[in-house]
Amino acid sequence: FVSSDEYKSFLKRLPADRFLNTSVILQYWTADSSLQHRYGQLDASTKQLLGKAQRIVRKLFTLSKRCPKQPKISLPRERPISFWLNRAQSVLYCTEHSAPGTFSEEAHSCTCAFEHLVCQGTVPCLVAEGAACASCAPDNITRCNSCHPGYVLHQGTCRPAVAGSLDHYVNFDTDVPDAEAKYLLQHLDSRMEIHAIYISSDVRLGTWFNPSWRKRMLLTLKSNKNKSNLIHILLGISFQICSTQNSTLEPVPAIYVNPFGGSHSESWFMPVNQQDFPDWERTKLDPSLQCYNWTLLLGSKWKSFFETVHIYLRSRIRSDDPNSNETIFYEPLDPDDRSSNLGYMKINSFRVFGYSMHFDPEGIKDLILQLDYPYTQGSQDSALLMLLEMRDRINRLSPPGQQRLDLFSCLLRHRLKLSTSEVVRIRDSLQMFSSKLPNSSDPELGQLCS
Repeated sequence: FVSSDEYKSFLKRLPADRFLNTSVILQYWTADSSLQHRYGQLDASTKQLLGKAQRIVRKLFTLSKRCPKQPKISLPRERPISFWLNRAQSVLYCTEHSAPGTFSEEAHSCTCAFEHLVCQGTVPCLVAEGAACASCAPDNITRCNSCHPGYVLHQGTCRPAVAGSLDHYVNFDTDVPDAEAKYLLQHLDSRMEIHAIYISSDVRLGTWFNPSWRKRMLLTLKSNKNKSNLIHILLGISFQICSTQNSTLEPVPAIYVNPFGGSHSESWFMPVNQQDFPDWERTKLDPSLQCYNWTLLLGSKWKSFFETVHIYLRSRIRSDDPNSNETIFYEPLDPDDRSSNLGYMKINSFRVFGYSMHFDPEGIKDLILQLDYPYTQGSQDSALLMLLEMRDRINRLSPPGQQRLDLFSCLLRHRLKLSTSEVVRIRDSLQMFSSKLPNSSDPELGQLCS
């Protein structure tokens, strides 16, 4: 079989411009019809010879029953296909100076016969699916000439590409240390306050109101108009609320957070006191007054982006039974019926705490533009890497939930003012590029923004 024209022709047709592992050689092996026919003949003749040998062995054992010593018979084993694949590798890479050797794919080197000390030939660079190298250098096939996406060429080898600094686009380094943030938030330090615009047609600050039905309020930053170069991180919320002395009601706030703007439907609900999410902390301001500071401290664990905080305030009847878990919401059938009035409330202040980060929307748009009009050969991959890093770092601050949310798409949609089709195109481009990177994993994200 080794001396057959089919086998020799097969070896000559194997490409020598890149390294061939046994899996690749097997593909060429199965695609060569003439070689398969010749190998089938070898297989048939081997089985025929093996059957004849087994008959002879049985006859020998029958004749040797009365012999004082039983014969030792060894039959040649059938060579598996892996033997022939490795032999092809050995012919390609271990026949320097006509000296035979055996190639080891694990060690990527040859084992030469004792009398032939130099059989190691030239082993080309590895070009295969999942490998870093895309092609070997024509002048030196042991070195790489070009790399797959996610790698950069350095002195003939491909190294994992690293995204450039994002400081010019989004300055993630303006984080506040946990211990410092916790101390400042507990003291409601004004240095941590982000000044937002209070808007409500239901409740005026500092004015008593009847807490019948649900009241809607919001704190917004209007960043596109006032602070287009900043995005904001929410670390805590605090409001001061008072109730009349005879009131048997207590407030029940529900919070929705809009990360980068848009409609209310593009907000996520804050799961206060669910699982391990923090609960409101209530502090009485004056023993003689029914005034409390309600504070929700998110800290670094639960921090997230925000542009607008929506507050929905309902009231429930305070229960005197400490063992009762039932919540009875106060919603009178007739809001004008004074006899059903259980007290009034007043909100003196609403504050949000956190910090702001530098943000360059025009710079990010320019980065996105390079996806279609790259400056240089590698600038498109560089732009994709930076956008991918930016996407992952922004989505890392996704709010709690069974499924993480795609906040990066919200940023593109509302802070960069891109169309829905453009956002989808960028998202698909990043997913396609990410799938080609080593050790990539793109979890399924929920879409918050349309």
